[in-house]
Amino acid sequence: ERSANHWDDVVTALHHLRRGGPVIVMDDESRENEGDLVLAAEFATRQNMAFLCRHSSGLLCAPMTAQRAKELELGPMVSDNTDRNQTAFTVSVDVIHDTTTGASAGDRAITATWLANPAATPTDFSRPGHLFPLVARDGGVLERTGHTEASVDLCILAGCTPVAVIGELMSPDGLMMRLQACREFAARFTLPIINVEQIIAFRRSINAVPKAFAAPEVYTNLETDQEHLVLLKGDVEGSSQVLTRIHSVCLTGDVLGSLRCDCGTQLAASLRAIADAPAGILIYVTDQEGRGIGLTNKIRAYRLQQHHGLDTFAANEALGLPLDSRNYDVANAVLRDLEVQSVVLLTNNP
Repeated sequence: ERSANHWDDVVTALHHLRRGGPVIVMDDESRENEGDLVLAAEFATRQNMAFLCRHSSGLLCAPMTAQRAKELELGPMVSDNTDRNQTAFTVSVDVIHDTTTGASAGDRAITATWLANPAATPTDFSRPGHLFPLVARDGGVLERTGHTEASVDLCILAGCTPVAVIGELMSPDGLMMRLQACREFAARFTLPIINVEQIIAFRRSINAVPKAFAAPEVYTNLETDQEHLVLLKGDVEGSSQVLTRIHSVCLTGDVLGSLRCDCGTQLAASLRAIADAPAGILIYVTDQEGRGIGLTNKIRAYRLQQHHGLDTFAANEALGLPLDSRNYDVANAVLRDLEVQSVVLLTNNP
């Protein structure tokens, strides 16, 4: 049973979002002191949008990046924004495909998924409509601590398209839910509940390598001349039960914040776990991009995922590529060189 002061962790919320479920995000007591239901727009359905409608004020918004708003030519709702929190509303929209008036939960779900569809163009939407896009600041919650930025940041961190749907939780008596009511609601429907400060802390934690690590070591494969990076924490030589992460390079996830994988989040979580341990190793294998299929083929697979709804394995199969062609000879050689006796392996989702 949850305590009265219960908060879930951000990783739990990200997993829930990635599976298509809503999460609750609270902002600061000095701001609105309200909880929003947050859903990744690409997973909007008639059922979950009806849930948001029933338990919110009914006004549903669609936070997105400034780049996405620009792509869809969504201009500001007003030329002079006098909202006290400077919430960046654009003109409201309905998608013109497979909808009627645009007002129903089902119609708004279709509009939401089209807003998240990379193939959508400005001509796919009518204006005004019944879903209200919001433009997030480029710096996310590190620049502005609103639900707009929090929901977009969560979508990005979860590996979803950076378009969300949010609705402010409202009690049956017509008053907006405050913290305790939101916690009770989260317990009733088994939803993760987090706050904006947690998202800020999480983002800051993944933007820097912990200071506990020594200078990186570089190992070179003498057969291929490929160089690999090794980070060490503490004295690992000759040790047993050493906390170890073998991380295959992912340029799109580790560096560019890809929306199609959670590699960057996994890498950051591994670094934090090793930094908190007495000793540990991170082996960064640099020649296994895309589970060994290479960067070009991975981008081809991404296109299939985006436009045909395939998962990673199905996309690889469609391209005639192996599901996973990684090998761990390099990692084995590094551990042998360090004379490590045994490891505790950090797996895909530490």
